[in-house]
Amino acid sequence: SFIFHCSAVMTAIRIIPLGAGQDVGRSCILVSIGGKNVMFDCGMHMGYNDERRFPDFSYISDNQSLTEYLDCVIISHFHLDHCGALPYMTEVIGYDGPIYMTHPTKAICPILLDDYRKITVERRGEQKFFTAEMIYRCMTKVKCVYIHQTVKVDDELEVQAFYAGHVLGAAMFLIRVGSQSVLYTGDYNMTPDRHLGAAWVSRCCPDLLITESTYATTIRDSKRAREREFLEKIHARVEAGGKVLIPVFALGRAQELCILLETYWERMNISVPIYFSMGMAEKANEYYKLFISWTNQKIKETFVKRNMFEFKHIKPLGQGVIDNPGAMVVLATPGMLHAGQSLHIFRKWAPDERNMVVIPGYCVAGTVGYKILNGVRRLEFDRQTLDVNMRVEYLSFSAHADARGIMQLISHCQPRQVMLVHGEASKMDFLKTKIEQEFNLPCLKPANGEIVHVQTEPHFIAQAPVDLLCSVNDQPLIKRSRLLKAGIVVHPGAPTTLLDRASVLASFGLTEHVMRFTSIYSFSSTRPLVFLLDDFIAACSKFFEPPKVDRNRAIFADSVLVTLEDPLSDASGEGKDHAHCRADEESRLKSARTKSRDLLLSVTYSLQVD
Repeated sequence: SFIFHCSAVMTAIRIIPLGAGQDVGRSCILVSIGGKNVMFDCGMHMGYNDERRFPDFSYISDNQSLTEYLDCVIISHFHLDHCGALPYMTEVIGYDGPIYMTHPTKAICPILLDDYRKITVERRGEQKFFTAEMIYRCMTKVKCVYIHQTVKVDDELEVQAFYAGHVLGAAMFLIRVGSQSVLYTGDYNMTPDRHLGAAWVSRCCPDLLITESTYATTIRDSKRAREREFLEKIHARVEAGGKVLIPVFALGRAQELCILLETYWERMNISVPIYFSMGMAEKANEYYKLFISWTNQKIKETFVKRNMFEFKHIKPLGQGVIDNPGAMVVLATPGMLHAGQSLHIFRKWAPDERNMVVIPGYCVAGTVGYKILNGVRRLEFDRQTLDVNMRVEYLSFSAHADARGIMQLISHCQPRQVMLVHGEASKMDFLKTKIEQEFNLPCLKPANGEIVHVQTEPHFIAQAPVDLLCSVNDQPLIKRSRLLKAGIVVHPGAPTTLLDRASVLASFGLTEHVMRFTSIYSFSSTRPLVFLLDDFIAACSKFFEPPKVDRNRAIFADSVLVTLEDPLSDASGEGKDHAHCRADEESRLKSARTKSRDLLLSVTYSLQVD
């Protein structure tokens, strides 16, 4: 097929961040494209314990139901800042439309949601929260997609998933309506790790790329150097008799760090115990067995001989273990120290300066992890003060793309515009400037509730015969007048067809007309006659350039008649001599070598009208 670019005006793509606009947490991006409304992610903010934890759905509509307004909801992965508000949206707000996510995301989502529900409702005693039954009913509405699969939501809206790395089941999603398209990355990682591959997406050239910008100003050092520093600091601390806490999320970085510690403990023959939150290791094993195709090539190859997630040195964390004397390493959830077992252990170990907490990933503003990383050493819990004397280390094992990875993705998928979400405003400013300078692309960074319109260039696809394409290809690369080469023929119920000029005219009963007319141009020179011919030729290049006409007409020079006039001869009554600048004219005009010479150019044009 031949793609025909049309200058017709199309409806702009409209975007409203309901969450993650100049912020990290409660990711929720509403996109209106080609008359369709799509919501990307529906997350929870881990830094709030009130209604601010959920996206503000009032930006959509105060009186219209979400089911009527939205064509679909797409969840990129199972982290709570991307899926945590989904039961609230479906069971409290009342959305009953299609929800799309990958198979691993659907399997893991309800477990993490219920774990957080238990922490919030059963331990904190909050009343206004979704129930276990609501989580179950919510997940029954989910439709699963495979990587690279294209799903038709309806006759016009298509959704395609791409591998995002980051965590098991994470996906980027490309949506299309007609010729308009938007690529939403969710969270992604452009470098492979010990158990997952790097993100991959086709060179889809979307009208808009919506990308996370968590590490907008960070360029990480080599992975090997980070791993060595991580292991050396932990080894030194446990040798000194201290305890090490590593807050992690249940799946993802937890498995990455477990593989790293297991390998190092085995090689160094270390006897200090490592503990993993109760039940997490078992769940992880089951999920990675079930979804082995989502892991990297090394895991797939060794899985037949040995399960990489069955650990010799890492044991489940039993009741009372954290109170045992002596050195130990504990990996506990959640990763931002905002609740749960990791916060409980932190509060017990924080006063002892022999101990250490290693934060391996990003912490949202408002969480305990964020506070201690920013130097806070005195915290308030239940009206009691906690002095943080333990060492605090930050070593990024985050599975988010850094600034280099974001630029790499933009270079690969070649979008027409870029939008930054899921990041801090000040860091977005830096990356926005870098993108605009390096790629010469418009870059947006809207705040929550800010409406952005993105203009798009329409494309219409038409069938074209091979001989027409070959004839157009064979045209010499010469600037010519604007001639009609081909035309689009549209018949109701039939494919749009691109035909050559003669076929188009014949199909509509049109005749080609040619009209001739003459224009006179004047040329004057005061230079000696020996230079007259050079001056004349230079002037011709301008005179013979046809004037511009309407787009469906063409004009070109048909013939040229040069009339040479001698003003001195005219004054003496000798009349006008006509010539084509022959050599003998020079001798006739030698007497007027230093006088002015006027030339009249008579040019005949043909105007072709289809």
